[in-house]
Amino acid sequence: MPKRIVFLMSDTGGGHRAAAEAIRDAIFERYGPDSMHAELVDVYKHMSFPANKMPEFYPWIVSNSTFAWSVAYRLGDSPKRARLASRLTYRLNRANLRAIVRKHPADAVCCVHSVVGQPAFSAFNSFPTRPPWVTVVTDLVTTPYFWYDRRVDLCLVPTEEALQRGLQCGLKPQNIRVTGLPVHPNFMRRLTDKPSARTALNLPHDRTVVLMVAGGDGMGPLLETLIALLDKRLPNVHYAVICGRNKALKEKIDAVVEQWGATHVSSYGFVTNMPQFMAASDILVTKAGPSTITEAAIAGLPLILSGAIPGQEDGNVRLVIENNAGAFAPGPAKVAEVVSAWIAEGPAVLAKRAESVRRIARPNAVWDIADAVWAAANRPPVPSVPRARP
Repeated sequence: MPKRIVFLMSDTGGGHRAAAEAIRDAIFERYGPDSMHAELVDVYKHMSFPANKMPEFYPWIVSNSTFAWSVAYRLGDSPKRARLASRLTYRLNRANLRAIVRKHPADAVCCVHSVVGQPAFSAFNSFPTRPPWVTVVTDLVTTPYFWYDRRVDLCLVPTEEALQRGLQCGLKPQNIRVTGLPVHPNFMRRLTDKPSARTALNLPHDRTVVLMVAGGDGMGPLLETLIALLDKRLPNVHYAVICGRNKALKEKIDAVVEQWGATHVSSYGFVTNMPQFMAASDILVTKAGPSTITEAAIAGLPLILSGAIPGQEDGNVRLVIENNAGAFAPGPAKVAEVVSAWIAEGPAVLAKRAESVRRIARPNAVWDIADAVWAAANRPPVPSVPRARP
């Protein structure tokens, strides 16, 4: 009889779905294709307005209103306020959340989203028994307090700093441990040597390749950053620019490339072979997203962080800088300055940066997490404690 595992997530940014899919597929690989019936549930879409529109609102908010996001983050970033907000969310959406429980029976729940976790747990906990619960924290360092629910059976975190936050929130040491951030097993398998990757992607073998990404939705000043780099007229550099699903952005970049006659620029839309691009590259320009940093570390690709979501990604910047894995260069002009400086340092220094970034990698994280979720699915249901507080 396959085990039923429900993954609670939301498409507010690509990292939550990617984490759930990585864990799900690792379980399939480890324990067999018939071992599990898995369901990914976007909890926000089951809530009342305006929460049910959050997957559509999130990219706009992050791209266009970082100040408002920062204020909201800092107002809610305390254990007490996070618990109060979660209780209110549950009360306003109690019927909808309980409907998720009835519609998606589970032998285990794996939650990979911070804000929906505590309200969803309360819904499962409102029945006589609940399935064993594993929270997988998908923020890297500066983890919002919404992640930490003292009622869960196991909380898996990516870094020591995230673990200390959980202990501060009252989680017991035996219920929280560091595993790293889950990266899909295919990512590791598809990392090739640099010459093979460049040949496959038709990228030059005799230039420094700078990979520029802006997430699946193509957010941020990617166009302006490319223009700042082109204006530097750096020798022996090739830019690979991935625009994601943002077709308008790709059209603008293609127009700039044509205007400049920049044959040393390759632009792409949404790609599914990111491991190949990372293997082919020497420098990565990206915002400080946790998944991209984690993948770059596994690939040994030095990072230039062009921006960070205030509060939530501040710790990611610190992690990269303190480990000499890259630099923080907010804004197009600063990115261009750092790229220019790194190129001037020469390939030997760049190789040392690659060694440093590999030291923060945890390539086995997805397997450790998969084993923990599978173990939870093989335990009996847990008697609920309806009045238990997060």
